[in-house]
Amino acid sequence: MPEEIEIADKVGSVSADRYAEIVGELRKLVETAPGVSFTVHKVLASITDDEERFTAITSPPEGKARWTPDEARRRVGRQVERPVTPQEKVSAIHTLAADEEVAVTVTSDLLRRPTVVAQVRQEDKVRVVEELARDDHVAATVTTGLLRRPHVAFRAMSDDTARHQVNHAQVERGRQAREHFEDTNPVAPAVKNIDRSVEFLDLVTACHAFVAAAGRVVPGMRDRQFGDDERVIVHGNVARVRATLDWIETAVDTGKVDVDSELARLLQGE
Repeated sequence: MPEEIEIADKVGSVSADRYAEIVGELRKLVETAPGVSFTVHKVLASITDDEERFTAITSPPEGKARWTPDEARRRVGRQVERPVTPQEKVSAIHTLAADEEVAVTVTSDLLRRPTVVAQVRQEDKVRVVEELARDDHVAATVTTGLLRRPHVAFRAMSDDTARHQVNHAQVERGRQAREHFEDTNPVAPAVKNIDRSVEFLDLVTACHAFVAAAGRVVPGMRDRQFGDDERVIVHGNVARVRATLDWIETAVDTGKVDVDSELARLLQGE
């Protein structure tokens, strides 16, 4: 029985008398800030300093007759429900876009607005394209489309690495096509005999083209004085040609087309 009386004398974890005191204090507090809603009080309660909090409650924002919940949220740096400034709208969008499905839809819609895309910084555009092109299929489609634009292709091929990758891709594509043909086409064995003739013709044509070009260029060098740098460049290229001719002779005589390290350096212009 004493326990029941003790429990009845309490409200929650405080005594009934203390609860009445708290209610009285809250009523007095509300009376000292007329026109301020409970929501505003709740938001501004995050101001820990009592004096600062009471000053804020009794001092509505400049130009405002009273506090609103959103003005209170601005005062304590929380996100508002009805964003007004650009930054508030951006924050609201980020919050809503925390859901990936929403983010995908919003991003797709924004990228369809040319005026929006035009205001994005160049480095951010590059970063977005790189992120979107992580998918190989997307990257291949985008690259193909871009290389159809002559000025873009020209600038891309000015990059040594890009040019090397394109050349490598062309060689690799040709190799794969040849292997596929040899593995699947029933006439492949007969074509191999023709290939040898084609290689022979290609080789003779290349030699003829080189001799013809030299025959046109060299006579025009009469009385021409080259500088030291120019002579170094020409001599270097002549050495590459001479090494290439030796390589051709070896391949024709022995059928061996392996390239040693020194020849490889010469062919690469090192």
